[in-house]
Amino acid sequence: MSDEPVPAANGNGARRRGLLILAAVVLIAGIAYTAYWLSVARHYESTDDAYVASDIVQITSEVSGAVLGVHVDDTQTVERGQVLVELDPADARIAVAAAEAELARTVRAVRGTYAQADQLRAQITERETDLKKSRDDYNRRQALVADGAVSGEELAHAQDTISQTRAALQAAHRQLEATLSQIEGTTLEDHPDVLAAAAKLRDASLALRRTTIHAPVSGIVAKRAVQLGQHVAPGAPLLAVVPLDDVWVDANFKEGQLQNVRIGQPVQVHADIYGDDFEYNGTVAGVAAGSGSAFALLPAQNASGNWIKIVQRLPVRITLDAAQLKTNPLRVGLSMHAKIEIRDTSGPLIATSVRTTPQPLQKSDGDDPAIDQRIAEIIHQNAPASRQLAAAKTPEQAQADQ
Repeated sequence: MSDEPVPAANGNGARRRGLLILAAVVLIAGIAYTAYWLSVARHYESTDDAYVASDIVQITSEVSGAVLGVHVDDTQTVERGQVLVELDPADARIAVAAAEAELARTVRAVRGTYAQADQLRAQITERETDLKKSRDDYNRRQALVADGAVSGEELAHAQDTISQTRAALQAAHRQLEATLSQIEGTTLEDHPDVLAAAAKLRDASLALRRTTIHAPVSGIVAKRAVQLGQHVAPGAPLLAVVPLDDVWVDANFKEGQLQNVRIGQPVQVHADIYGDDFEYNGTVAGVAAGSGSAFALLPAQNASGNWIKIVQRLPVRITLDAAQLKTNPLRVGLSMHAKIEIRDTSGPLIATSVRTTPQPLQKSDGDDPAIDQRIAEIIHQNAPASRQLAAAKTPEQAQADQ
C-alpha cells in the first residue's frame, strides 16, 4: 500500500447545493408572495397615517355677565340639557320687569285709542242728530218768514247754526279717521304697538333664559376656559363638549392608493391605544374634496417654476361601529391603522350622505311657550275679556250695530 495522503474533497459541491437551496427558497417565497398578492394583498389598501376625529361643540355665551357657577370640568361626562355654566341674572331680571311694565302700559294706551274711537262714533251720531234738528228748525222758520212770524235775522241765525253743526260733524269725522288709522284692521292682541312691546319682552326673557347655559349634546367636557367670577362677553368661548359616541377616523391615503377606493367599502381599523387585539369594523363614508396642501393657509404655488413633485394624500373618512365604540371608546387625535378592502368597486366615488347619526337638533331659546303665556297673561290683566275690542268699525258699521 502507498503511504501518500488522500487529497481532500473539493468544497464546490457543498457550496453549489447551498446556493441551489437558497435559490429554491427565494423562488418559493416569491411564488408564495405573488400568490398572496394576487389573491389577497392586491385587494387591500392600508395606511398608518390615520387619526380619530369628532365634532367639537363649542360652548359660548350669548349674553354678557359675571359667572356665578361652573358646574362641570374637563374630562367630565355630561348629558344633553345639563347645566354647564350660570351667569348673574340680576340685570336680565330687571330688563324683564321693565319690559313687562312697558307691555302693560302699551296695552292700556291701545285700549284708550279703541275707547276714543267709540267716543268719536258717539259724537258723530250726536252731531248728525244736531244737524238734522238744525235743518228742521231752519225749514220751519223759512215757512214762517212770508207771514212775518219770523224775522230775517232769526232765519240767518238758523242758517248759521246749520253751518256750525255741519262743521262740527266734519271735524268729528276727521278725528275718527285719524283714530281709525291707528287701530283699523287690528285687534288689541295684534296691534303693532302691542306686538312691538311683546317683542321687547321676548328679547328680555330670552336674555334672562340665556344666563343659564345648557349642554347642547351629550359628551365629554374639554378645553374649559371659563372661571368662577369671570365677566364674559357675548361670543366668548367657555368650554367644549366632545360627543365621543359618534367619532370617525380620518385616514390619509396616498393618491396612488385611491384608484379603487369607493364609498361603502369595509375597513379594518386598529387603534394604537388597544393594539392589534381589538379590531373596529369601519366603512368608507367619503373622500375629501382636496389634499391638505390645497386647503393650507399658504398653498403651494406650483406654477412659479420652483416645482418638486410630492406625493399628495387625501383624507378618507371612515365611520365606526357604534356598539364597538361603546365597549372600546376612542379619543380625538388618537393614532389608528386602517386597511380598506377594495375588492368591490361598485360603490360611488362621491358620497351623498356621510353622517348616519346626525347631531340632535338644538331647540331654539325662542321656542318657549312660557314666554307666550306670560305675554297673554299681561294682555288679559290689562284688558279684561269684557273690554277686549275687535277690529275697528266704520261709522256705518257702528250705526248698523245700534
